[in-house]
Amino acid sequence: MRVITGKARGRKLQTPPGRDIRPTTDIVKEAVFSIIQFSIEGRVFLDAFAGSGQMGIEALSRGAEKAVFLDSARQSCETVRKNLAAAGLSENAAVKNTDTVAYLSGTPEKFDIVFIDPPYRTGLLMQALEKMPRVMNRGGIILCEHPADEQLPDEIQDFVLKKNYKYGKIIITVYSHKEVSGI
Repeated sequence: MRVITGKARGRKLQTPPGRDIRPTTDIVKEAVFSIIQFSIEGRVFLDAFAGSGQMGIEALSRGAEKAVFLDSARQSCETVRKNLAAAGLSENAAVKNTDTVAYLSGTPEKFDIVFIDPPYRTGLLMQALEKMPRVMNRGGIILCEHPADEQLPDEIQDFVLKKNYKYGKIIITVYSHKEVSGI
C-alpha cells in the first residue's frame, strides 16, 4: 500500500496487524480521489474508521489543510501515527483513539470531506452517516465505502445521494449538500 500522488507520492504505508482491518484497495482509493480531486486542496478531511489512515494521508498528500483520523482500536491509531510520520505529514493531522459515532455526536469540529469505511455489516455505517450532517461544512462531501448489497438512503438530512460508483463487490456512495451542485 502506497501514497498515490502529491507530496508523499510513493511512500509505503503499513496496515495494522491482524485480520480485522480491510484496507481500501488501490483501485477504489484512486477512484475516490478522482471523484474529489478538485475539492481537496485547503480542505479539512475526516478519515472515519481510519484503520491504516491511508485515505486521510492521501488527502494530506494532495493538499488538504488538515486531516482527522478516528479509530477505536489503539493499534490502528499507532499505525496511523507511524504512517503519518513516514509520509512526513504529521504536522497537519490529528489522530483520535475514539468511538467514531460518539465522537460525531459531540465534537464541535467541522469537516469539508468525510470518508466513512467502517467494518462491513455491523450497522456502524448508518450510525455514523446519520451523525455526519452536524459535523459538515456547507458544500461538504460525504463518501461511504460499503458492500454492493448494502443500500444507503437517498437523503441524510440536508445531504442527498449524488452518485454510486461500483467497483466489483464494493460501492462508493457520494453525498453532498442539497443546495450545492456538482462534485
